Amino acid sequence: MIREFNPWPTVIFICLACLALLFLAPTVGVLLSSIKTTRDIALGQLWAWPETFFLGNFAEVVNNPAVHRYMINTILVAVPATAASIALGILAGYVFAKLPFRTSELLFLAMISGMFFPPQVILIPLFRLFNSMGLIDTLWPIIIVHTALGIPICTLLMRNFFATVPNALREAAILEGASEWQVLTRVALPLSLPALAVLATLQFTWIWNDFLWPLIFTNSDEKRTIMIGIVNLRGQYTVAWGVQGALSLIASIPTLMVFLFFQRYFIKGMTMGAVKG
Repeated sequence: MIREFNPWPTVIFICLACLALLFLAPTVGVLLSSIKTTRDIALGQLWAWPETFFLGNFAEVVNNPAVHRYMINTILVAVPATAASIALGILAGYVFAKLPFRTSELLFLAMISGMFFPPQVILIPLFRLFNSMGLIDTLWPIIIVHTALGIPICTLLMRNFFATVPNALREAAILEGASEWQVLTRVALPLSLPALAVLATLQFTWIWNDFLWPLIFTNSDEKRTIMIGIVNLRGQYTVAWGVQGALSLIASIPTLMVFLFFQRYFIKGMTMGAVKG
């Protein structure tokens, strides 16, 4: 029997390959610009393979004190904001999943609705609020905003995960004399490592790569984060494309390390619930 040829798998594969190439094109452009001189880029040789690799851009970035300051500021924002949003999401998610109360579903929906508000809507009110508190040009507004904006997604994911934890485990722990705090920290949390890995990776990446809030809440170069620092790196007369490309690659290393560190649990958490049985 002659099988009928089905062209759709081939067509889908070609389309996905083209999309992958389009997605990787900016990354390839940044990589090529980082190993070329400004003269080569100005002459229109960005996409050409370099005859020699110019590593002076990376040396300039590594030896630049401003870059060190940008990295430290970003770490001071990303780490506490990630930890705070996840911690609050764990507490709220556990309450909504295991300790429901009257109007808890309504409160949960109200909290989750914060995910759908564009940040530009609250930009001016937040700027005026933090300006009246004297916090403009400090890292505190960025930390507070990222913590608040991260609570809805953290609460949603942790609530859905805690709902899958059998109630029999909680009841058995309570019968043994455990408090709710002990049930959360000794029973529920050890089982939630995949969910925590997903949240830690996503939250840290979003905060590390954020451009909007540091641009709004900081004025001086001493308080800039790494994404603003990439834009501020300029040559004497022209934009230092090679230096910016090198800094972009270096700035992506922390997020890549976080993903590699949580890779095992991240993949498990993203596929959680995809297969029954």
